[in-house]
Amino acid sequence: MILFTKLYDRILSEKGKSRVLLQTYFGDIRDCYSKVIAMPFDGIGLDFVEGQKTLEIVKNFGFFEDKTLFAGIVNGKNIWRNNYSNTVNLIRELGKYWKSVVLSTSCSLLHVPFTLKNESNLSDAYKKHLAFAEEKLTELSELKRILSNSDPESTTEYRENEKLFNELRNCGNANVQAALSALSQDDFIRHPDFEEREKIQKAEFNLPLLPTTTIGSFPQTADVKANRSNYKKGKISFEQYVAFNKGKISEWIALQEKIGLDVLVHGEFERNDMVEYFGENLDGFLFTEKAWVQSYGTRCVKPPIVWGDISRSKPMTIDYSVYAQSLTSKYVKGMLTGPVTILNWSFPREDISLKDCAFQIALAIRDEVLDLEASGIKVIQIDEAALREKLPLRKSDWHSEYLDWAIPAFRLVHSGVKPETQIHTHMCYSEFADIIKDIDDMDADVITFEAARSDLSIVKTLKECGFKTEVGPGVYDIHSPRIPSVSEIKEALLKMLDEIPKEKLWVNPDCGLKTRGNEETIPSLENLVIAAKEIRKSLSV
Repeated sequence: MILFTKLYDRILSEKGKSRVLLQTYFGDIRDCYSKVIAMPFDGIGLDFVEGQKTLEIVKNFGFFEDKTLFAGIVNGKNIWRNNYSNTVNLIRELGKYWKSVVLSTSCSLLHVPFTLKNESNLSDAYKKHLAFAEEKLTELSELKRILSNSDPESTTEYRENEKLFNELRNCGNANVQAALSALSQDDFIRHPDFEEREKIQKAEFNLPLLPTTTIGSFPQTADVKANRSNYKKGKISFEQYVAFNKGKISEWIALQEKIGLDVLVHGEFERNDMVEYFGENLDGFLFTEKAWVQSYGTRCVKPPIVWGDISRSKPMTIDYSVYAQSLTSKYVKGMLTGPVTILNWSFPREDISLKDCAFQIALAIRDEVLDLEASGIKVIQIDEAALREKLPLRKSDWHSEYLDWAIPAFRLVHSGVKPETQIHTHMCYSEFADIIKDIDDMDADVITFEAARSDLSIVKTLKECGFKTEVGPGVYDIHSPRIPSVSEIKEALLKMLDEIPKEKLWVNPDCGLKTRGNEETIPSLENLVIAAKEIRKSLSV
């Protein structure tokens, strides 16, 4: 707050006749509200959607007559219609404490798709419950007209909205709800404990020191994308689509064996996106045609919409995983996306808690994990790339509002497997030092991290916290087409070995390789394996 005050005192002292709005979002400002409203801002924007205590704060500390409140009452991060009854009641309550109010979205509309107008495949039964960016602007306009009326409840817009929210959405699943209610504490605990499982798995797999693997995906080349596109457009049959994918799997299993990797993957040639693929194969999701949102940089995605209770009615990955394993005597990882990442990269429901939704997805992915195990897959990777993304801004809320259900959701997915089944997970896009103990508490057997771009800073953290899980900090950055040399990979491994016991260290790239081309992927992996073998040889000596 000292830095904030210093900066804005200078800015506000020179604003002249300009009017300055301070816009806050993604939560409340309970720690500094009284100081902020005392500063000479002309307007203050507050988030009444994610700001759980925003209304309480306004009631407790009041307002300044010379300031305008920009009330963030339309959710800028999710795609559901606004409940006008709740909003009208909120604005009425605010009117007791703050006289000049402007209706606003809770944050920028960057986080939602542009418009529903182009969604021809979604029926009106679904679309009437949704609001993308353009529709949210319409909602603000309607709310203005409603609140300008002396009898808001009598307006046509209010009555139609009330009728919508009184409708049953028919999105429940009694079996899912019963399974959720039946969960006990033991469903979140894997037996035996990690130390015992580690001994069992060392004997079972008999892998060399510094085992080599990749994160999961291989290059999504033009022919891979064309195969998927042609199938979706009905230009080829399902049998042709599968035959092409299996041909790619066979090609890359052979390549991995030739390169000398120790634990292989099938390559994920059937997957467009690590979340969308699973959403398409689970019950309870809706999908759009053109509802793109920015992911990072120039990359855009179409997040699934969690419409109802989530369940799995059929296997999602078994066929390709079993086929890949049949091609080699080496272990092939079954590849899944974890419940927290699926939830965090989807548009969630607002009528149930994030915790309940995460547990529903976890139960569905758990079914797939157990089927993979029953089908002979000994190594199963459950990716949680987006684990850190939904951490509340205020550190004191991290556990109570998020980690206390996010970590158990992951544990629920794998707690039922046998001791000799090895569970991997992968995390990227984030710094992990401040939640490293929580990550260890996920109770996976092996965790691979994005590390190369952060100069391996995660490695020291692992040692300092006594991290028990076996780890694979990425030895090179896959976001660049540059091919890492054997010497630089060896240098990275030697740095890791200064902090990580050799028995716990895995060797792998930073992330999946689907965005790379064959011309850099193959030599990079060849250098990775050479480096690991040379370090391995020196360790044995």
